[in-house]
Amino acid sequence: MSEFEGIEVPVRRRTLGRSGVEVGPLAFGAAGIGNLYTEVTDEQAYDAVAAAWHSGIRYFDSAPHYGLGLSERRLGAALRELPRAEYTVSTKVGRLLEAASGGGDDLTNGFAVPATHRRVWDFSADGVRRSLEASLVRLGLDRVDVVYLHDPDDHGEQAFREGYPALEKLRAEGVVGAIGAGMNQTAMLTRFVRETDVDVVLCAGRHTLLDHEAEAGLLPAALERGVSVVVGGAFNSGLLADPRPGATYNYAAAPPELLDRALGMKAVAERHGIGLRAAALAFCSAHPAVASVLVGTRSAAEVRDAAAQFATPVPDAFWQELRERGLWSGSELP
Repeated sequence: MSEFEGIEVPVRRRTLGRSGVEVGPLAFGAAGIGNLYTEVTDEQAYDAVAAAWHSGIRYFDSAPHYGLGLSERRLGAALRELPRAEYTVSTKVGRLLEAASGGGDDLTNGFAVPATHRRVWDFSADGVRRSLEASLVRLGLDRVDVVYLHDPDDHGEQAFREGYPALEKLRAEGVVGAIGAGMNQTAMLTRFVRETDVDVVLCAGRHTLLDHEAEAGLLPAALERGVSVVVGGAFNSGLLADPRPGATYNYAAAPPELLDRALGMKAVAERHGIGLRAAALAFCSAHPAVASVLVGTRSAAEVRDAAAQFATPVPDAFWQELRERGLWSGSELP
């Protein structure tokens, strides 16, 4: 029997902007199954996707960048068993993969894979189409539902002048259902929301218990313009998942003052009978502009934990105690 057979999970769906593309409130981030930092076997990757399906997750996000295409290949292989109309897939454009012969590994870019290819930044119209065509081959799909411009931080002019219009044309042609941009900052995402007709933006790490940057401009702009926000990096790359000495914050060692805040939040959460991960996910999903929270997972156990934490009710008294103890500096609470 297939790992996917006989599973019927009721799923609450939200529409991305005005696109008609629907996503569930919790999404599967597929960087981990692209060997982010450490190796994952094909079987472990398959089991992680199967666990996501069992848990009711129906939105899966990948990118060519993740493991030099390994993430897309593994995700596509697992999804092949599932009814296409029942899940949503997003991928990204902006980095073309070109064959390389230098040998070695890709760990300098964060992925434990052989360096068989090199990434070439390209937000041109031709680059966008070529990237999407290659992604469809790796995924084994005839279409994806959402395409994001991926990390155009240093390529903003080309992304706005060429990349975005190319995505808009693909959407008009019916090749993709929804378009947007995904970044680790809010200033350019806010510009996309205000100056273009994107359906969705993916904001990583800037709307969390410890980082409230998105509250200042992006989230209000998204509400005003009817643009959906997908939130990634809910745990700030590790600190909010397991605060301890040596934990990472935004992919580097956590500063002592942030570690102290996270440990304080964890203690408050435990007093209220919940885990800090549950609170972190609840905060991210509570804002009305947020359509889905994207959690990067690499194993079935991590997927099941994310789903359980997401489903855990967080009492109002927890948020109140955070405020009273000076552990909260944001302007909004769930």
